[in-house]
Amino acid sequence: MIRIVIAEDQRMLLGALASLLDLEEDMQVVGRAANGEEAVALVHLHQPDICIMDIEMPAKTGLEAAEELKGAGCKVIILTTFARSGYFDRALKAGVSGYLLKDSPSEELAASIRSVMSGRRIYAPELMDEAYGEENPLTEREKEVLGLIADGKNTKEIASELYITTGTVRNYISIILDKLDVSNRIEAITRFKEKGWFK
Repeated sequence: MIRIVIAEDQRMLLGALASLLDLEEDMQVVGRAANGEEAVALVHLHQPDICIMDIEMPAKTGLEAAEELKGAGCKVIILTTFARSGYFDRALKAGVSGYLLKDSPSEELAASIRSVMSGRRIYAPELMDEAYGEENPLTEREKEVLGLIADGKNTKEIASELYITTGTVRNYISIILDKLDVSNRIEAITRFKEKGWFK
């Protein structure tokens, strides 16, 4: 019997997933968590074979929980709506065994669980395309400037922190906007976050 813990902050979806998996003859849901913190506690308590984890949850995200569970003997499958390469990279580093999207058919989930149990890794094809198709276009210095913008610093503050002139900062900002194909700083930060490029 494959023992499973599910972590999902949307109650209805949590219930539906648990019911679906419980219908499988070789699977049993032994714990349901509403956030990453509960998921980690339930994994330590029940020692399941698999933990299915959403990413964006309160208290602790699925990625933080996966990082914490690395080496705990429980295989983690991320199940999320977000096909973001940055999330995927982080999930790979955390050693997750699967990364699936919520719009996949439900029978695919059960099949993926069995594949993961047999030692395979299962990743949504969309992610593989994106992960290898798009690199972060910014240089280290440009990332640094954008990071300071995201921290709420203005041009003058960025210039003094990086020991460059305000004119140079403005040049960096226009290059960043150009490379990210956006028209202002807010959009640049949003695009960068969506791609999961903020480390």
